[in-house]
Amino acid sequence: MSANERLVVGQVRGLHGLRGAVRVESLTDREVERFAAGRTLFAEGSDRPFTIAEAEPDAQGWRLRFVEVPDRTAAEALRGVYLEASIGPGEALPVGEFYWHEIVGAKVTGADGRALGTVTDIYRAGGAEVAVVSGSDGEIDVPLVKSVVTSLDPKAGEMVVDVGALGLDDGADAAE
Repeated sequence: MSANERLVVGQVRGLHGLRGAVRVESLTDREVERFAAGRTLFAEGSDRPFTIAEAEPDAQGWRLRFVEVPDRTAAEALRGVYLEASIGPGEALPVGEFYWHEIVGAKVTGADGRALGTVTDIYRAGGAEVAVVSGSDGEIDVPLVKSVVTSLDPKAGEMVVDVGALGLDDGADAAE
């Protein structure tokens, strides 16, 4: 990733108090780093910076107050906004880990060679990420775990899955 790329790291879900604090749902595995006081976030697709003045985890995610947001009225404009963080040099992920946007768009095939579709979205369910694969047969939710995904190459835009583990093989149909 280049130094100028950004990733969505949270979404403003609500407000807290009168001083402009917002409640943020975390969409990152690096919460402590991304939401640290002094860090700068951006409204998705915007160059308007929001410098974190105060950050505190709470039961619903994080409570953040930004230098540029002086009061509750100003904070109200942020409700529902996705927040992005700039990704700088040295923030590459370890081997075998990928950012979600690197997987969206990948062509998905079964280990049997059957085309299943394309990854159109990713979401968290419990402790795992799940890819939404859209194809001619509709949508399939594919847990991104080793027992289901047998091969993943985001650079090539390819994912291979075990159709039996997903209940998509012919044996599963016969058992029903």
